[in-house]
Amino acid sequence: MEQKTGVKSLRNKEKSKQKFLNAVEKILHTKGFSGLKINDIARTAGLDKKLIYNYFGGKDELIDEYIRSQDFWSNVKDESGGPVINDGGKTFCKKMLLSQFDYVFKNKDLQKILLWGLIENRKSLKKLANDREENGARLFESITDPHFKENAKRYRAIIALLISGIYYLDIYATTNDCTFCGLDLTTTAGRSEIEDALSFLIDKTYE
Repeated sequence: MEQKTGVKSLRNKEKSKQKFLNAVEKILHTKGFSGLKINDIARTAGLDKKLIYNYFGGKDELIDEYIRSQDFWSNVKDESGGPVINDGGKTFCKKMLLSQFDYVFKNKDLQKILLWGLIENRKSLKKLANDREENGARLFESITDPHFKENAKRYRAIIALLISGIYYLDIYATTNDCTFCGLDLTTTAGRSEIEDALSFLIDKTYE
């Protein structure tokens, strides 16, 4: 009986946490970061604001968790402990960049977060950038640095250009009703050209 009660309590907690995360998303859509007041979040979620402190530690931690849940690179796992990577991370890198290109295009919330990170001086956005960098560093150090050795920094620079290009192109495609370099990035054909180019550039980098 106690076990069933514990499971039910855990489920209720997870449901309540998700309601708070959904409330943050809704407020960001309608009011932006300035609207993220703890009373408004609780009211939107339909829950007691005390639960924000119980479940997350506070409003800032709740916002951190929401932002982290939306970010692509903060959720990429180090696969070096999984199946053996014997190509220096080339296949893994291609997969991640192509997945990011699709993910950012479809995730309007992440696009807003990326833009806010450029124009707003907020701790939660800085923390996201730091978390992303720390996760990226682990991936580089465990997968690609050993392969490229003295050229590891050159490889990182190339990846930096590719990732930032993906961010810009995806945001551009969803906010402008025009082509980029003659490519319509809202169409399958246009996006396929970028995907082929990403694969080509990674192949050349590993050559």
